[in-house]
Amino acid sequence: MKIKEFTERVPGGLMLVPLILGALCKTFAPDAGKYFGSFTNGLITGTVPILAVWFFCMGATIDLRATGVVLRKSGTLLVTKIIVAWIATLIAARFLPESGVAGGLFAGLSVLAITASMDMTNGGLYAAVMQQYGSKEEASAFVLMSIESGPLVSMLILGAAGVAVFEPRLFVGAVLPFLIGFALGNLDTDLREFFGRCVHPLIPFFGFALGSGIDLNVIFKTGLAGILLGFGVIVVTGIPLILADKFIGGGNGTAGIAASSTAGAAIANPTLIGEMIPRFKPVVPAATALVATACLVTAILVPILTAMWAKHANPGKDFADFDPAELDRTEAAE
Repeated sequence: MKIKEFTERVPGGLMLVPLILGALCKTFAPDAGKYFGSFTNGLITGTVPILAVWFFCMGATIDLRATGVVLRKSGTLLVTKIIVAWIATLIAARFLPESGVAGGLFAGLSVLAITASMDMTNGGLYAAVMQQYGSKEEASAFVLMSIESGPLVSMLILGAAGVAVFEPRLFVGAVLPFLIGFALGNLDTDLREFFGRCVHPLIPFFGFALGSGIDLNVIFKTGLAGILLGFGVIVVTGIPLILADKFIGGGNGTAGIAASSTAGAAIANPTLIGEMIPRFKPVVPAATALVATACLVTAILVPILTAMWAKHANPGKDFADFDPAELDRTEAAE
């Protein structure tokens, strides 16, 4: 059976197929991890440690000479995503009631749900997709995206900057594995090659772990509003991100569409913000369900749209067997 070949033919398949399998596991056997325990539970619930190892190995593959490219791309995507989320929040605040939409097609939609779904990019999804459809430097642009993790940016956008205090140690902790891998890979090219071999094999593992945190029933709980919010995240953030990637980041727009997703960590933001800002508590349950649905919808659609965009921007390329470094050489020649 050509399972790997089939998986790679699916847009973002190395990430998406295991993610869907994990979501099916969470939906139909939510206690499977606890039941089996031990290493099986580790595979199901080990998103953070698996990502930590993957980030370390990813850092080891980056050449010091490419640091400027990584920072420019990462900073461009980060700033653009935050600005777009801020503008969307300003507009939503003018038209949506503070308690959220009470009924109808957009029942449950609130400013909190819009902010939380738009201001955080799914870094793992972005890096996995760009590992296949972009360069290693573009895939590593998740470095500064870690600033978005947690409720800090959401609270700043919502005008609550004095409520939460950003602790620098948490940011250092998020990027430290990458930086250590980066240092080792540049000190010893043999280590770069050694750790670099782990980048692709680890993608299905953290994809499954991420999916294991998503219950497919959430779509039925939030209805069409959650699905529309997911589409809205892609359109509202995707277009500016594509333009920013092309005209500021020096790319062809692929990284922009790959960053137009909702992070899985964003699902926790409504609850965290509700605890710190009591006036948001009434809309927390609906906002949480809506953000979870947006996360699922974008996780499915963004890899597909990224693949379509990459193939349009690079006609004739076979991305299933394509070495991302070849794209660097092609663009340099052009």
